[in-house]
This record gives sequence, structure tokens and C-alpha cells, in this order.
Amino acid sequence: MDVTAFFRVEDAPDFGLYSTSHLAVIGLLLLLIAALFAGRRHIGSSVLAKKAIRYGLLGILLLSEIALNLWYVLEGQWDIKNTLPLELCSVSLLLSMVMLLTGNRLLYQILFFAGIGGALQAWLTPSLDFGYPHFRFFQFFIAHGAIILASLYMTWIERYRPTWRSIAWAMLFLNVLALAVGALNYAIGANYMFLRNKPSTPSILDLFGPYPYYLLAEELIALTMFIMMYGLFFWLPDLRRKAGRQPASRELTR
Repeated sequence: MDVTAFFRVEDAPDFGLYSTSHLAVIGLLLLLIAALFAGRRHIGSSVLAKKAIRYGLLGILLLSEIALNLWYVLEGQWDIKNTLPLELCSVSLLLSMVMLLTGNRLLYQILFFAGIGGALQAWLTPSLDFGYPHFRFFQFFIAHGAIILASLYMTWIERYRPTWRSIAWAMLFLNVLALAVGALNYAIGANYMFLRNKPSTPSILDLFGPYPYYLLAEELIALTMFIMMYGLFFWLPDLRRKAGRQPASRELTR
């Protein structure tokens, strides 16, 4: 087996959207999420388990970013217009490391929505040129999966939770970041966060017309997704818990 082919750009396998390898990594992420949720009480009661998962995720995020940048340099792929950590998921990765290290609650409120939402979209419609079994295939899905798991860890194990106001913080963060990255894009002729053009690979943005209309659609998609996430993870469970307590309360008043 030619080990160098694992990293080589030339003759690298193409990524296939919803190919067997893509569906396999989606399934693996779902299993990891289910395992984290199912084991939340056991993990939460063990200081050692909490530290292992928390710092394990931190290490994965750090090593994936270091490995990616080394690959850029060694394979001659580094380019100021394409490889700075200015995509939403790159920023989310760096902030997720800070969140795991410091436990910052404001970062958590932003990353629960912007980090999970952005990384989930990347898993479902990756902007990726390299398929299985290339280095970039593994690095891409490991990094994005760790972003999702980092915020879910803080939710289910550390018992953090956002509020409805957190959605406003996440939207503010996205728009401030877009303004800053957009200014840099204009200055150096780049397209970070796809603010000037849609990705060349298939994505949900293909449904929403040309520039600048798809940018407006992104705002609506993000807001809708964040509201749905809050409802699914917090509002509906709160309603079920309240409904479950009502019969007992009525019995006590008799």
C-alpha cells in the first residue's frame, strides 16, 4: 500500500455526495451522539470520565487543525485566499477549543447554535474535494464531528443550556463575523464563508438563487434552524416534564 497516496493531492479520490463512505460517517456520528446522550448520567457522575471526554475532544480539535495546516504546507496547498481559518466551521472549531478549556458560557450559547448548525450542514453537504480514503476526508469529518460533540457534551454532561435570547447572540455573532470576513474577502479577493460566491460542490444554497439572494436565504435558514434546535433540545422536553408533573400535583391538592 502506498502510504503517500493517503496525503497526496494528485490522483486523489473524488468525494461522492451521499456515497457509501459519506453515509457511513453520517451513521457513525449519529451513533456517537446517541452514545453520549445515553451515557450522560454515568459520565456526569464520574470526574474521570468527564475529563477524559472533555479533554479528549479538545485534543481532537487541536490535532485536527494542526494536521490540516501541516498538510496545506507540505502538499503546497497553503494559500491566503483559501486556507486561513475563516470559514464558519474553522472559527467554530477554534472557539470550541476555548469553550472546552474555559467553560465560557457565552461561547457555549453561540456555539450550540452556530457551531452545531454550521458543522451539521457541512456533514450533510460537504464542500470537500477529497473522498475516502484520503487524509482530508478523515480530517474533515473528524473535525466537524468534534465541533458538534463539543457543544453536546457541554449540554448533556456539564448541564449548560441556552435560552431564547441565545439565538439572538448567535445571529449577532454570525453577522458580525460575516462583516469582518466579508471585508477581508474584498481586500484579498477571497471567498471565505461563501460570501461572494456559492460553493462549487452541491449545497443547500443552490436552491436559493444567485448572489446576493442566497445570503439573505442563509439568514432565514440559520434563524429557522436555531429556533428548531432550541425547540427540539429544550422547549419540548420542558413541556413534557411539566406535563408529567401535573397529575401528581393534582393528586396532592385533593
